[in-house]
Amino acid sequence: MIALIQGEIYAVNETSLVIIVGGLGVEVFVTNALREQVKVGETITLHTSLVVREDSLTLYGFEKEEERQFFVLLLGVNGIGPRIALSVLSHLSVDAIRRAVLSEQADIFSRVPGVGRKNAQKILLHLQGRVGGEIPFATLQRMDADTAVLEALTGLGYSVVEAQAALQSLPKDASEDVEERLRLALRFFAS
Repeated sequence: MIALIQGEIYAVNETSLVIIVGGLGVEVFVTNALREQVKVGETITLHTSLVVREDSLTLYGFEKEEERQFFVLLLGVNGIGPRIALSVLSHLSVDAIRRAVLSEQADIFSRVPGVGRKNAQKILLHLQGRVGGEIPFATLQRMDADTAVLEALTGLGYSVVEAQAALQSLPKDASEDVEERLRLALRFFAS
């Protein structure tokens, strides 16, 4: 198995990167966020997962080992292939996935393109007990507020990815008040 790849970015494609490793161009499928932050000519190191099919060998790359682990966990869900698993990680951060599982909110997964209600429920059930961690009370309050802000932002027409980015931009010491968090999240779009 190819666990890690390091090399120079030769091309940034619509869903992948081509990385030069030892004179070979290796295509590695990556999340949207990672693809948008890299440039041709940069050196990159990715944690990878090789998916072997009858007709192909496909490499998926992640900036952090934890993302790769979640990708592998998502592949264990019946009916979820590598493209949808990558889509989940493109639209939801690892922390957002963990919060959704620990607070049993399958609807967070159903907002990801390609994931319907049934698959969202399957993801939730499969990941329960596998993502680890307990949620302190203060974090539970923030999660409820963040869920309300996420719903408000998507209701205003922002995509799940944009709404998640706005939530992640909030200061760690931001108020737990939903209106305050929404106001701060909307500032993200103004800048």
